[in-house]
Amino acid sequence: MRKALLVKYGEIAIRGKNRYLFENQLIAAIRRNIDVLDIGHYIKKEQGRLVIYNKRSETDVEALIERVKVVYGVLGVSPCIISDEQDFESVGKLSLEYFKAAYPTLPENTTFKVFAKRANKGYPMTSTEIGAGIGSIILEHYPHLKVAMKNPDVTLYVEFRNDAYIYSETIKGVGGLPAGSSGKGVLLLSGGIDSPVAGYMMEKRGISLDAIYFHSPPYTSERAKEKVMDLARRLSLFAGGKNLYIVPFTEVQLYLYDHVQPEKLTILMKRIMLKMGELLAEKTGGLAVVTGDSVGQVASQTMRSIHAVESAVNLPILRPLAGFDKQEIIDIAHEIGTFDISIRPYEDCCTIFVAKHPETKPKTSIIENIEARIMSDLKPLIDKAMENIEIYEL
Repeated sequence: MRKALLVKYGEIAIRGKNRYLFENQLIAAIRRNIDVLDIGHYIKKEQGRLVIYNKRSETDVEALIERVKVVYGVLGVSPCIISDEQDFESVGKLSLEYFKAAYPTLPENTTFKVFAKRANKGYPMTSTEIGAGIGSIILEHYPHLKVAMKNPDVTLYVEFRNDAYIYSETIKGVGGLPAGSSGKGVLLLSGGIDSPVAGYMMEKRGISLDAIYFHSPPYTSERAKEKVMDLARRLSLFAGGKNLYIVPFTEVQLYLYDHVQPEKLTILMKRIMLKMGELLAEKTGGLAVVTGDSVGQVASQTMRSIHAVESAVNLPILRPLAGFDKQEIIDIAHEIGTFDISIRPYEDCCTIFVAKHPETKPKTSIIENIEARIMSDLKPLIDKAMENIEIYEL
């Protein structure tokens, strides 16, 4: 008998001939997440599963589960035991031992079920026969229990794959696809609530995102920078790592502040940020820029405003929160653990320089003309900022 963690994945299983590529990316992300535990782990591919063994002594299973269940692509994780013998008698005996250890006392009339799965079709018994047989063994020792095929109080799972796996619970994972399996992009990451959620949602669809943050000292403090770094660290947990690029944005922002009408400042600033995000994407192999825009939420996110910034870049702009209201975004932020970080009272550069009455219906042609007039002076400042980016591997 060996103890292990059985890792289940969802969409990866239907990927056909290139499934192994997705599995390899999932394994790599899990490894990066659990390396910090220093448990001497070993990850094995199984039929439709991954299995994590501990090659050393006992480890903190709860800590391991916490590091694995949050990885994009993981549908669920189950602490299990593995039978060293595959014959039914041995598996049945081990199943009973596991059941006794997991449920030392069960009240009268407790209902249970044995759910058997036979991925190994060469096994001489069907899934139904395995489940019924092990259920009978359990009833011999627990005659006060009752079998219930629907909504049982207790379920014992027995899976016959290359090995036989026995477990009683599955802890839910985040699902989705491993980060990087759908390509790369760049996330415009502010210190607010929306952009981390946008990054989470797109990485859950397999896009590996480098994060770019625009820092404007002394108008934004080091604590604002630390807040964004903490947000990036939290997001890196789901992806198994992340790069954060911090752009010194003060000179660019002051130039815009001095040369652009206040009501148009936010739109021009957003266009410049998108351009710089695109420049980073060109260097890192990114194929899209991701923002936390939610249609109609603020002045810079009206349909006219969105149209006015769209032409700033050639890459696609992905807006996963476009149809979400604020409460829906907050709910996800709570769920993924970014909300409490985002509400720390340290403002980002956009908040500080925003106009009292920003334009909500800008004309794209006018915005583009303003940008064209100032770009010759602005471009050297942009280039200088890009050359002095701080890079953090998280």
